[in-house]
Amino acid sequence: MQWFLRLSFLQQALLSSLLMYLMTTLGASFVLFSRGAKKNVLTVFNGGAAGIMIAASFFSLLLPALSYESALPSGVVVTMGFLFGGAFIVFSDLFLSRRTRKMGEGKRKCALLYLAVTLHNIPEGMAVGVAFSAAVGAEAMVAAALLAVGIAVQNLPEGMCVAFPLRAEGMSRTKSFLFSQGSGLIEIPSCLLGAVAASFIEGLMPWALSFSAGAMIAVVCSELIPECYEGNKTLATFSTVLGFCLMMLLDVLLG
Repeated sequence: MQWFLRLSFLQQALLSSLLMYLMTTLGASFVLFSRGAKKNVLTVFNGGAAGIMIAASFFSLLLPALSYESALPSGVVVTMGFLFGGAFIVFSDLFLSRRTRKMGEGKRKCALLYLAVTLHNIPEGMAVGVAFSAAVGAEAMVAAALLAVGIAVQNLPEGMCVAFPLRAEGMSRTKSFLFSQGSGLIEIPSCLLGAVAASFIEGLMPWALSFSAGAMIAVVCSELIPECYEGNKTLATFSTVLGFCLMMLLDVLLG
């Protein structure tokens, strides 16, 4: 641990972002070993993904957003950011729907899911970079490192929650894996950006966090929940609750 503390804040941020990305990749890799799933299995995957994204939106995004100071009251900033994020997905859906004949309905759903999770990874990476840049002393550096570890652990199920719905829509195992791990790749430049421009990013963080939360909730409501409830209602409910509990536990213990 001492060698890590002796590194510059940029090196610490880079190593932490690589860890977060690798955990997303690990989660996505599970799809490589999956075969064509039955309807009930797809219901479990979609419901679990919905629960994970709902919990991540609240515990990983909205709650941290409320802790940042801004010119406007934090509640107003978070509410506006959340609305903008939801509206962004709604208008993106409308735009993609016009291209449905060319893309196909399944590809439209995949695009929205991928967009929401990728957006959610940007402020997470920035938050870790800001934490390392602002850390003064060993205790603050350890706290920043624990934040990175917490996000990295959460990225494991998040990698799965992107890969398996993509696979369910007919994408090959390899493509599902590549797209899913790519959603975590954005955390590396985001983390470095947060470390370099901490003073500027600080004011944008509540907006970025709440925007991402709104985008994720909009995708869950419009795509994942309706999809999983087309199958077994009881199984869909149980898997959604289980996914929420898993991510909530990770956030509370490691966040």
